[in-house]
Formats: sequence, C-alpha cells, structure tokens
Amino acid sequence: MKDYLSPERQKAALLTIDAQRDFILPGAPATVSGSSAAAPQMRHLVEAFRAHHAPIIHMVRLYRCNGSNVDLCHRALIEAGQRIVMPGTLGAELIDDLKPTCGLRLQPDLLLDGKLQEIGPKEWICYKPRLSAFFQTPVEEHLKSLDISTIVICGTDFPASPRSTVYAAANRDFRLVLATDAISGATDAGLDEMAQIGAYLMPTDQLLEWLPRNRAAA
Repeated sequence: MKDYLSPERQKAALLTIDAQRDFILPGAPATVSGSSAAAPQMRHLVEAFRAHHAPIIHMVRLYRCNGSNVDLCHRALIEAGQRIVMPGTLGAELIDDLKPTCGLRLQPDLLLDGKLQEIGPKEWICYKPRLSAFFQTPVEEHLKSLDISTIVICGTDFPASPRSTVYAAANRDFRLVLATDAISGATDAGLDEMAQIGAYLMPTDQLLEWLPRNRAAA
C-alpha cells in the first residue's frame, strides 16, 4: 500500500498559530492557559526551520476595534470594548522569541489586504480572518507554490485555531505533524482525535531530531 500520511521532511513547512503577545504573555488581556509554557518549544522549532532553510508561516489574528472582521465567538466582546490583537498595537505582535529580528513589526494594512508579509528568507506572516489558517487566506496557494506536502503545526489554544487548521489542511491533502508540547490547550483526547485523521504527533525534541536527517531517507 502506498503511504500518503508519513511526513516528508524535504517538503515540510512550519505554521505557527496565533503566537501573539495578547495570547501568550502573562497578564495580557487574552492569555491562553499554557501558552507561555509552550512558547520555548515554539522558539526551538522556528530556529530549527530557519537553520534548515525550510519555510515558516506565522498565522496571526487582527481584530478591528469595530468588530467588523472578528469571528462571531469573539465579536460581542470586541464591540463591547475589549481590545485584543488590534492592528498596530504591541499586543498584536509576534512574541519576541519568534521574531527573526528584534525590531520587526507587523504591517497591518498589507496583512489585512490579504497579502503575505515577508520577514526573512522563506519566512512570512499571514493574517487569518477566522480560526482556520486556510479560510480566505493565500496560505494554500503559497505552500503549493513552494512544493510543500507536509505542515508542522504549533501555536496557541488547540481547541480553536490549531484544531480548525488541522481539519482544513487534511481536507486539502497536506500531510500533518502536530508539535504536541508546542501547542497550548492540547488534551490527550484531542490529540488522539487528530491522530485518527492521519496527523503525526511528535514532541519538539523528536521533531528537532527528525528535521535534519538525511533527506534521502525521508
């Protein structure tokens, strides 16, 4: 039988999901439980993909203060005055540990216009208007233009954006790897559900060993 599920390291890209200050830093307005503990593993993965010249896309949310582009589960909060990942604010920025340069800032107008912000060799930021990284974004087309077959996922709040992204990626026939200790909010039951649809589950240490292996043996 042909293997359609095993990750292909020579065709792998890393997606970080909502790795933004408002969702991760202690005391931030929308801190997701467990995200600060997962952040060091996210950093290790980003550094490894950079070192191996493998593509990285940072998926971010940007909530306009009038709530016009906000998903329904958060819209009422934003309309009531809650300020989370607002364009141009520090809270919307990637956490410092993931930035290729310390002075990097998001370009909200570019991102909200549906364009990728290039921040380094084979590294981009992309705005997503809903939970899934693939809903009304250029990500699928961009990954396919790079001949990517395999997506490694890390980020915040597993039950929301990471889970939605996994299902969307599976529907597009990408091979999937979840960095189990680099995703906040992941439960054993939730991860088992992802494995049932063909996603590989690997802790960061295992991924760091897998990525640089002889590509002929992939």
